[in-house]
Amino acid sequence: MFAQARTSHAPERRRRWIAEFFDDLPAEAPLHMPDQCLRTAPDAALRPASDASLRLGGLILATAILTGAALIPVYQLLARDDIGPLDPVILATVGLLFAWSAFSFLSALAGFFAAAPSRASPPELDDGAPLPWLSSRTAVLLPIYNETPQPVFSRLHAICESVAAAGGAGRFDFFVLSDTTNRGILATEYGLFQRLRLRLGAGARVFYRHRPENLGRKAGNIAEWVRRFGGAYDFMAVLDADSLIEGETLVRLAGAMERGPDIGLIQTAPSIVNRHTLFSRAEQFSSRLYGPLLAHGIAWWSGSEGNYWGHNAVIRVRAFAAHAGLPRLRGPQPFGGHVLSHDFVEAALIRRAGWRVVLAPRLGGSYEESPPTLGGLMARDRRWSQGNLQHLPLTFARGLHWISRFHLIRGISAYLVAPLWLLLVAAAVALPLHPEWGAGAGASRLAAGVRIFDQEAMGVAFSVAIGFLLVPKLLAFARMLGAPEERRLFGGARRAALSIAVETLVSTLVAPLIMVSHTRSLAEALAGRDAGWAAQARDSTGPDLKQSVRLHAFDTALGCGLFWVALADPGGAMVWMTPVIAGLTLAIPLALGSASARLGQAARRLGILVTPEERRPPQILVRANAHRAGWPTA
Repeated sequence: MFAQARTSHAPERRRRWIAEFFDDLPAEAPLHMPDQCLRTAPDAALRPASDASLRLGGLILATAILTGAALIPVYQLLARDDIGPLDPVILATVGLLFAWSAFSFLSALAGFFAAAPSRASPPELDDGAPLPWLSSRTAVLLPIYNETPQPVFSRLHAICESVAAAGGAGRFDFFVLSDTTNRGILATEYGLFQRLRLRLGAGARVFYRHRPENLGRKAGNIAEWVRRFGGAYDFMAVLDADSLIEGETLVRLAGAMERGPDIGLIQTAPSIVNRHTLFSRAEQFSSRLYGPLLAHGIAWWSGSEGNYWGHNAVIRVRAFAAHAGLPRLRGPQPFGGHVLSHDFVEAALIRRAGWRVVLAPRLGGSYEESPPTLGGLMARDRRWSQGNLQHLPLTFARGLHWISRFHLIRGISAYLVAPLWLLLVAAAVALPLHPEWGAGAGASRLAAGVRIFDQEAMGVAFSVAIGFLLVPKLLAFARMLGAPEERRLFGGARRAALSIAVETLVSTLVAPLIMVSHTRSLAEALAGRDAGWAAQARDSTGPDLKQSVRLHAFDTALGCGLFWVALADPGGAMVWMTPVIAGLTLAIPLALGSASARLGQAARRLGILVTPEERRPPQILVRANAHRAGWPTA
């Protein structure tokens, strides 16, 4: 009874303990934000014209044609000795994987042409246009949850200074929305917040709000702010704990919203910065060189039916409040409960109501960080796979634009690709052990005692998939070569080419590990096991040997088993399975080496995997790092 009483009063005591922190908030301006009904569609008041349906339809048609053309020779190879019970599985799996790769390739190809300098973009969303004069009010929201406080407040400090330098000081308010549950971190947060206000001086419009309970996670955090304070603001710019965004970029985003009264959301394309380990530097280089091409492609085929990535975006507050309230889904996890990956769904709901959702790939000054290690990436992907799997029933919500449904399906399929690849690998393993599964009863070669499984078919599928991955990289390289200043900042053509080779090697070796991790995450989610939503490790130096063995023992065993099977056909399976076998077998040393900051810095000293932001750091990045090092006086 006593224990029960202690438990029942604990939240109330915690609220009283935190209440002293709530004296730094503006007057409340409540805004109604109802939960949306997914079984009925609202009447859309706005119907903006968009030719995205025709563009995306054309890409899908081209993908289908390419996939059909590729499957014909694969089918012919498999059918040379009759179709066996496993061959339809191989054909279907190859077709789905080919379609995924073909669409990604075509999207990047479209981005290559859309990114041409001759292609105009709205002046408000172009770095070269004059800064607009603003009449609106924008709230910059920084939700945090058990994060290391100093880097978070260092970045916020730099953003506040950058906005003031861009002339937006009177038009932007800043809110730290803390859902932190750790008392020690919470006390540090508030201490750094007070220090930040002192540094910014009198009149700084920076506020701190803490929720005692993390209801609804980040989506619930944002929704609570909208319901309490949203009525006082026209727009809100949503950040992540690792976000960094230039003041000029925020001013341009707010100006674009003012001049586009039918726009509900504008998403920027952030680049990765501040990475030091070999693994994260490869991710950073990839994001900076290939990312703009991919972003231009998505912007080209999505048009006004764009997507939202949850951060570094500006949103019209009243459109969000009226149409993006997320209901609690029925049933158990992974499909029930709070909507975990909220961003795709919120974009779909805003678009459902008639508001435009657009991506601004030409607008720079938007940055983020990434997991420093392979283990950190896998932990984040476990959460994302569970959240994206939850989108499956949401694709049937009434009234969604078909391109919004496509975004949801594509997000889900990003985590289904791994099990398909694993299925293909399993087929390659099973057929040498059971050759009768690969052909019909009348197979002449089987009668002659020759294994029937066509490694040619697997080799063709694998080679084409690799080609689809490499060609966009070469297109991005060609685009970089055509821009002299950017080519110089990447270290010149030779160093950039070497960087692409190193990044490709790293990504090729870790791909099998991610394949196994995604498959395990998907299986755990379907079994109802919650992956949790803990704070991301943003500055870890990586696992030690014991942790690496624990994380990758299964991967290593699987790689050794595949190597043993592939030895039975050194001229066939061994050829196309070499990257898979190598990545899995070397999982432990690969995890240790890729998490090394020393190797990352050695690569930087050699000019490998270096990005323009490292050779010529933007002022906001310099300020953020300086504040983090000691909070010096500006």
